[in-house]
Amino acid sequence: MKLEDALADGLGRLGLCPPSPAITALAAYLRLLEQWNRAYNLTAVRELGDMVAKHVLDSAAVLPWLHGARVLDVGSGAGLPGIPLAILSPERDYVLLDGLGKRTRFLTQVVLELKLAHVQVVQARVEDWQAPAPFTSVISRAFAALPEFVELAGPHCASDGRLLAMKGQLDAAETAAVPPGWRLRATHRLDVPGINGERHLLELEPLAAAA
Repeated sequence: MKLEDALADGLGRLGLCPPSPAITALAAYLRLLEQWNRAYNLTAVRELGDMVAKHVLDSAAVLPWLHGARVLDVGSGAGLPGIPLAILSPERDYVLLDGLGKRTRFLTQVVLELKLAHVQVVQARVEDWQAPAPFTSVISRAFAALPEFVELAGPHCASDGRLLAMKGQLDAAETAAVPPGWRLRATHRLDVPGINGERHLLELEPLAAAA
């Protein structure tokens, strides 16, 4: 199946019907990722066909729970979930944060080639970076255990914002270990086409917002 058709089919099964320019941009992103991956080892997923489900659809599945207009992708790596979300939800502003130069160089190239003017790439460790303003959604994909993610990324979250942690199979001990000042607002089981293993999204909010 043609890459663009596979993307459109998978996104449709998620209930998403993006315009054709978005499908074209997602395909261009995956082709760039495949190309750069040969030299820079940005992802363990090597085949374009596998990247559709494991990267794009897995990222797109969390789109319904993005909150507000400013999104921070912590430990963005190869741009996941930030690049697919930015393509599918261009009305928001995104910052892709990663500490490794080869990754941010790739992300900068993606932003330039796909003309993603609403996306900023920052090379920094999350604990060292000072954001100019807080974010309404702070998301990570397998960045760290939940307590560490909350501790490191929580300071970048607006008082009415959300922390969104993408996970595979849930660990009850991990989900119970929410640091003080936060609460687990909801746990969402994600049904991602083409992925057999469990996928979840943990949605946390500051206790001040929950009060």
